[in-house]
Amino acid sequence: MADKTIGVILNGATGRMGYRQHLCRSILPIIEQGGVELSDGSHVQLDPILAGRHESKLKEASEKHGGLKYTTDLDSVLADPAYPLYADFLVTSARPDAIKKAIAAGKDIYTEKPIAETYEDARELVQLAEAQGVKTGVVHDKLFLPGLLKLRRLINSGFFGRILSVHGEFGYWVFEGDWRQSQRPSWNYKKELGGGIISDMFPHWNYVIEGLFGHIKSVYAQAKTEIPERWDEQGNKYEATAEDAAYAIFELDNGITVQMNSSWNTRVYRNELLEFQIDGTHGSAVVGLFGAEIQVRDVTPKAFWNPDVPDPHDYMAGWQEINTDETFENGFKVQWEEFIRSLAEGTDYPYDFASGARGVRLAELGYESASQGAKVLVPDGRY
Repeated sequence: MADKTIGVILNGATGRMGYRQHLCRSILPIIEQGGVELSDGSHVQLDPILAGRHESKLKEASEKHGGLKYTTDLDSVLADPAYPLYADFLVTSARPDAIKKAIAAGKDIYTEKPIAETYEDARELVQLAEAQGVKTGVVHDKLFLPGLLKLRRLINSGFFGRILSVHGEFGYWVFEGDWRQSQRPSWNYKKELGGGIISDMFPHWNYVIEGLFGHIKSVYAQAKTEIPERWDEQGNKYEATAEDAAYAIFELDNGITVQMNSSWNTRVYRNELLEFQIDGTHGSAVVGLFGAEIQVRDVTPKAFWNPDVPDPHDYMAGWQEINTDETFENGFKVQWEEFIRSLAEGTDYPYDFASGARGVRLAELGYESASQGAKVLVPDGRY
C-alpha cells in the first residue's frame, strides 16, 4: 500500500481539550513523525484544517503552529471531499447537531465524549452513522494510559487468577472559588448547563470497566451535592445545582463487583488522582494513571484484627512496583493512531459510537438509580 494523506476537520480545536490534547499532543506529533504507520509499513499522513466560530482564536492557533489552515465556515469544509474525516471537540450540547451534519456529508467521525447529553440523542447518532456507513470513533483515553496498559497485561497474563472485586477512587479538592479560584469551570456545577460528576465521569467508568473487566449488569448510585454554594469565574456567588460527588456499585455479569467513588470534594491521600485496587484469588494490584504495584498471594501477610494493640506490620512494604523500560506515549495520540490505522485498513474499531452511547446510557441509569435509591439493571445489547 502506498503512502497517502487524509484531510481531517478539527472542529473546536481552540478549546481546552481540542487544543492541548488533540492538536498539540496528538495531531501535530503524528504529522512530525511522518504519519501513522500501517501494518504493511506504509504511512498515512494527516492534513488538518481548524474549524470554529472565533476567527481570531483560529488565526492565533494557526500562526503559532506554522500556518495551519482554518475556517469559520463548517458547512463549506464539510462539503469538501479533500477532508473525509471529521473530529469533534465541541461542548457536549453542541456536539450532536455538528455530528449529524458530518454524517449527512458522509464523513468518518472521531469525537470527544460523551457523544451526546442524552441516551436518546446518542442512540440516534449511532443509527444515523450506521445507516450512512461511516466509521466512528470515540475518545476512550484512559485505556491508553501507562497504568491501565500495565493492568491490561496483568489481566491478560492471568496474574490475578479469578478477579473478585475492583475498588476505584477518583477525585480531588476543587476550591469553591471564594478565597481561592476554582480549578474547574463553574458550569460543571450547574445541572441546567450539563454539569454533574455522573454525566462527566460515568461514561469514563463504562469504557474502563467494559474494556478491562466485563459487561455491567447493574448499577447502584448515590449522587450528592455536598458543597451547595460556589463562586464563578467573575467572583459571583451561585447555587450549585449539579452533584459534585457520586458513590456507585457496578455489578458485572461475570460476578465481579466494581465500586467507584467520584468526588470533587476529597483531599488526595493516594499516589494519583485516580487509582484502582483489583483483588484476585492469586494476586492484587493497585493501579493509577501511570503507576502500578502488585502483591502475589505467596507474600500476602497474614493479618489479624486486634483493636487493643497497635499493628506492627508494614502493609505497604509488601507491594512491588511494576518497573518497565518502555516509553509510553500520550494516550490521546496513541488512540488517534489506532483509529487512523483502523480507518485506513478497514478493520473493526471497538471504541465506536455504540460504545460511546453505552457510556451515556450508564450515566442516565446512574441518575435513575440515585433518584430511586435502588439498583437499576443495565439492558443487554450493543447500545
